[in-house]
Amino acid sequence: MASDLSNLCIHTITTKRWPLEKAVNEYCKKGIGGISVWGNAIQRMGAIKAGEILKSYPIEVVSLVRGGFFAHASEQKRQEALDHNKKLMDDSAALEAPLLVMLCGADPTQSLETSRSQIQAGIEEIIPYAKAHNVKLGIEPLHPMYSYKRCAINTLSQANTIVEDINDDTVGVIIDVFHTWWDENLRSEIMRCGKNNHIMGYHLGDWRMPMSDMLNDRPLMGEGCIDLPKIGSWIKEAGFTGFDEVEVFSNKYWDLDQNLFLDQIIKAYQDHC
Repeated sequence: MASDLSNLCIHTITTKRWPLEKAVNEYCKKGIGGISVWGNAIQRMGAIKAGEILKSYPIEVVSLVRGGFFAHASEQKRQEALDHNKKLMDDSAALEAPLLVMLCGADPTQSLETSRSQIQAGIEEIIPYAKAHNVKLGIEPLHPMYSYKRCAINTLSQANTIVEDINDDTVGVIIDVFHTWWDENLRSEIMRCGKNNHIMGYHLGDWRMPMSDMLNDRPLMGEGCIDLPKIGSWIKEAGFTGFDEVEVFSNKYWDLDQNLFLDQIIKAYQDHC
């Protein structure tokens, strides 16, 4: 049971109904140590204003979510993705977010292998810009049900291979239990990732069936079938000492009073992680 919340990070998308300043204020009141900022939370005010707000609170900005979407059959769209990711790194620097989480994209008009090659090429292209802005790039493999369009990287093994091929300490891996829990090679791939010091983030949630929506019906920790203590022990065994990040997309929970929901998040974290 986790009683200290200093290692807990909440993604702003989890409490989506709250504007940024309300979210960070409520997180800090509970003693939560970290915040990962989603682009929709800063869209209207801009990254500079958002950075000023965040600096006024005793909380660590863990990451900006989300970059990527490199895979396109169209060369013009691939270039637009590169330009957009550079803009996101500008935003990361303004927020003092050390990490940009990459949802790498896919294009159903081409093979997954082609999309993966474009993803690797795109990341390699922006590494110098990331270094200049002191921003790390975290590749997040997504569950295979999203491989049609959202992400062609669907296993931790695929993410590890790309990061090892790139071979630059600017680039690492995000491990999200929702997307990876089912993988029979999960432990060995976590150890592989940790051995290379490539784990850049650890995202918490759970998995239940049936889901009413494949994107926006994620449960809180303990409401599904994922063995969170076991996976968490592997993450620690692999040497990761960063934040435990709660990332939950849920129409059900977004409809709740968000203060009540935040209390439920904390209880689920304390009871199951």
